Amino acid sequence: MTSIVPSQFKNQQKFPFSFAEKELNQDLITDDSTILSFSEKIESINLLRLLKTISQYYSLHFYWENQQQQESILAFGLAQYLVLDQGDRFQKSQRFLDDCFNRIVCLGDCSPHLFLSFTFFENQKLLQPSATIFLPTYEIVCRQETYYLIINVTIDEQENIAVLRKQFFDHLEKSLADESFSYTVQKYKLQSDLTFNNSADFIAAVELVLRSIDEKKLSKVVLAHALDIYAKANFNIIEALKQLRLDYSDSHIFSFGNSTGEAFLGASPERLISIRNKQLVTDALAGSAPRGKTIEEDILLAQQLLTNEKEIREHQSVKTFINSILQELGIQPECSGLKILQLSNIQHLWTSIYAHLPPSIQPLEILQKLHPTPAVAGVPTNIACDRILEHEKFDRGLYAAPLGWIDCEGNCEFIVGIRSALIRGNHARLYAGAGIVSGSDPYRELAEIELKFQVLLRALGY
Repeated sequence: MTSIVPSQFKNQQKFPFSFAEKELNQDLITDDSTILSFSEKIESINLLRLLKTISQYYSLHFYWENQQQQESILAFGLAQYLVLDQGDRFQKSQRFLDDCFNRIVCLGDCSPHLFLSFTFFENQKLLQPSATIFLPTYEIVCRQETYYLIINVTIDEQENIAVLRKQFFDHLEKSLADESFSYTVQKYKLQSDLTFNNSADFIAAVELVLRSIDEKKLSKVVLAHALDIYAKANFNIIEALKQLRLDYSDSHIFSFGNSTGEAFLGASPERLISIRNKQLVTDALAGSAPRGKTIEEDILLAQQLLTNEKEIREHQSVKTFINSILQELGIQPECSGLKILQLSNIQHLWTSIYAHLPPSIQPLEILQKLHPTPAVAGVPTNIACDRILEHEKFDRGLYAAPLGWIDCEGNCEFIVGIRSALIRGNHARLYAGAGIVSGSDPYRELAEIELKFQVLLRALGY
């Protein structure tokens, strides 16, 4: 059979160095648990095309894309793995990260990543583990149109590097041979029933929350709603991601496939924390309005949002919460002016918050304090979370929870898992939420949720 791997890849079939050609610094090798991370530059790859191929062999994957930052990552295979059910999950996760980073020896120019997901509630284990962390065997990282292949193995498996590398290029060759893959979004429709999980319950829950707000028991609760879809054929994850990246180029596009064959995917506009070279950025994103059908209507709706007392109050609660948490950690934040973040079908009030990160502060320490923010829980947090557990009739799972990565250099990116869906075969559960504050109208909040559902409905072929 004639090889179809392009010539630029054929030139890379010989690994840049072998153990016979390059001696490892033995001072870096502590024992057989040392993790070797090899990286090399490769030619450009369509990561969704490769994901389509490798998903036949690896149920666990992590796909991540931020078009504005010109950054994308595809990770699969298992080098190190940790699953936690409950109890001190952020501290245990940090110890696992520290252990991995202490054992990693990097050979190449690109630092490996560990990928993490946390459920919204720590002790509500119904859909997913409370925390999942993994160091993949393979990573393909794209930064500013430069691509890297990373292979991670323990020292006792070093003789398998050449085998693993060959397997990667075999997967790549199969993906290039797949004539069914199209670079454009393939329009498809799936005949199925749309089932809102009892909207009457949502309306009743909003009314009860408003009564508690009037009684000054709390000032805000974010109530979520779920939409279940049962299709006659399995959902096409790749086409969904292609549609999302086309429609939401200003959001984080993600897909996290777990070991049981489920995929949690979406297009999140909400960055929880980003750390690059000890510079922290986070977002206060709360307060919503629809997009206009004309430019004039769009501008008018944005102006009304900027002066809407209810929406500004909701936004301010998120901004105040984030600033106070950072200050408690000894971080001095600075805020941008209030802006409008416009997405394809909705616009939000948006404030960026910046800070220099002290060396003693770890990303997960910030994550633990920030999650959940008032944007996805409410104010005060504990009472709001109690109301969520009381009124929502489904497990949030990864919805509205932290999802992201950390590398060996302390850089990280975590988003909030909103505008998202959990997919397994022909079943999809879509999630959306609305912030309930004084003055909220239950039917308008339901309409806002239905508008947010459109993000995933369009991606899934509706």
